[in-house]
Amino acid sequence: MSAPPPDAAGAGAAADGVAAGDSEDAADRAADLAADLRDAGFTSVAVRGAWGASADDAVGRGLRAPALHALGGRADPLATLGRLLVLGVPQPVATVDAALPRTRAAGLVRLGLATQQEQHVQARAVLRPQSFVDAAGEGEWWIASDLDEVALGAGGLPPDHVLGAGGASLTLAGLQLPTPARRVLDLGTGCGIQALRATRYAAEVLATDLSERALAFTRLNAALNGAPGIHTRHGSLFEPVAGERFDRVVSNPPFVITPRAGGVPAYEYRDGGLVGDALVEQVVTTAGEHLEVGGVAQLLGNWESRDGQDGLERARAWVAASTVPVDAWVVEREHLDPVEYAELWIRDGGTLPGTAEHERLLEAWLADFDRRGVTGVGLGFVLLRRPGGAPTLARYERLPQRLPREATLGTHLAEALAVHDALAQLDDDALAATVLRTAPDVTEARHHHPGSPDPSVIELRQGAAFARTVTADPALAALVGACDGELAVGPLVAAIAGLLEVDAGELRQALLPEVRGLLVDGFLTFGA
Repeated sequence: MSAPPPDAAGAGAAADGVAAGDSEDAADRAADLAADLRDAGFTSVAVRGAWGASADDAVGRGLRAPALHALGGRADPLATLGRLLVLGVPQPVATVDAALPRTRAAGLVRLGLATQQEQHVQARAVLRPQSFVDAAGEGEWWIASDLDEVALGAGGLPPDHVLGAGGASLTLAGLQLPTPARRVLDLGTGCGIQALRATRYAAEVLATDLSERALAFTRLNAALNGAPGIHTRHGSLFEPVAGERFDRVVSNPPFVITPRAGGVPAYEYRDGGLVGDALVEQVVTTAGEHLEVGGVAQLLGNWESRDGQDGLERARAWVAASTVPVDAWVVEREHLDPVEYAELWIRDGGTLPGTAEHERLLEAWLADFDRRGVTGVGLGFVLLRRPGGAPTLARYERLPQRLPREATLGTHLAEALAVHDALAQLDDDALAATVLRTAPDVTEARHHHPGSPDPSVIELRQGAAFARTVTADPALAALVGACDGELAVGPLVAAIAGLLEVDAGELRQALLPEVRGLLVDGFLTFGA
């Protein structure tokens, strides 16, 4: 990319020409661009509708020809912006001026988002509308980032590439707790997705990154989306915030396990420069000291299974080695063998299978895994909390099932933490005196052997949250079915014991731990 435009130089300027958005002039230009995009109806739904669902899905796979074909000769603002800002196809200056009457082509150039060559405008960055859903409802952002494979065509990405709203970023955004927080740290912000999401529940967000280019995009995206509460600092991991504490830390760190070998590209947005999963280990072991008491850290990560030691057990050891005691909830969403993992990230860097380069990189990855005895890699997320006393939460689990609404899991996590804390204050007698309800998304499935009147398996299924399935015996199934907000747990257990002709005390002792788990997981709720 060329040198920064004249008015982007100095304090608040972006690397390689992207205007920062925190100088007064840049903020005004970003506001003008946002108004133009709004007037043009430049939303995710409108863009998808402009070229159709099939072509939009193809764009997600790096193909732009179907979208261009669907647009045909259209020259309206939505088509013009879709071609230029999403697909990276040069557009006539006059057409861009008409689509963006406040900003015009010159404004895109001054923001560092485009260049003008004679009578055409060429994008220097992607600017996409991105819809989202959280506890407060539906919303829409405009996200600027580096030109991607759709705009660049074939070939690998440059090492300093700043990624847009990728799948991992959107997953973490959906995991963020929606509960109020005073001060939030977005560690390794990239283009600022997590920082933007945090402004939905926090007044002040500090975004850090080792990449000046990433911070420039974060500032621009904050300005485009009217988020003045986002501030940026340059530096690696927790270095820029040494000695500071936050109510919330959120991080999509550069967790990808990459061979440290000659000729293997290291991308700033995903590679932390350490061997294996050491970067995630470092974040897990040090995040707690940057949390206020009661503060929560949430991050994505990978963990290796090595020489027979399970990856989740290695994550458990990281938590145990934390510089301050922390509660922990670690969820593995996917587990890949070494070949699958290598192929995933080689393709992510733009190198296609079947090429000599792909084979060379694959060999480097597998040799790196062999050196450490890696048999598989888990991918998932980590939630850490700094308690006021001794930790009470230590949960490590695999949840590979498809989730119904991954974008709103943060609400479930917040509710689960609140229930966990409430249950810690209830002994068994208090729990037995509590009235519960079955959550509305819970259903029951019974499986019978042919001709048998009694079920061989009873399953309680959750339609929301983590879509868990719990195998229940007849007593537990009866209790869950009877929780309608009328009778407390104790009387219900006594009645079920009478029906099943079993000892009520023994049944209560068996069922109450199950009830606690179902409450935390959202199968049951408090309240009449």
